[in-house]
Amino acid sequence: MASTRKRFIAGAVCPKCKAMDTLALWQEDQVEVVECVKCGHHQRQTDAQVSKKLRPEEQVIGIFDPK
Repeated sequence: MASTRKRFIAGAVCPKCKAMDTLALWQEDQVEVVECVKCGHHQRQTDAQVSKKLRPEEQVIGIFDPK
C-alpha cells in the first residue's frame, strides 16, 4: 500500500485544543480528512460537504503543490 501524503494547513487553528499550525490534511477513499497532530482531533468531509462551504464571490488564485 502506498503511503498517504499529508499536508499541513498553514495558519489553521484546531477547534478542540486551539493550537495553531497543527492540522494535517489528506484524502482517504475520496473523503478529506483533517487531523490535529497535537491532540488527535479529526474531521472527515466528502467533496459534497466541502462544496456547500464554498463562497461564490471568492476565487481561487492558486493551488500550492509541493511536488
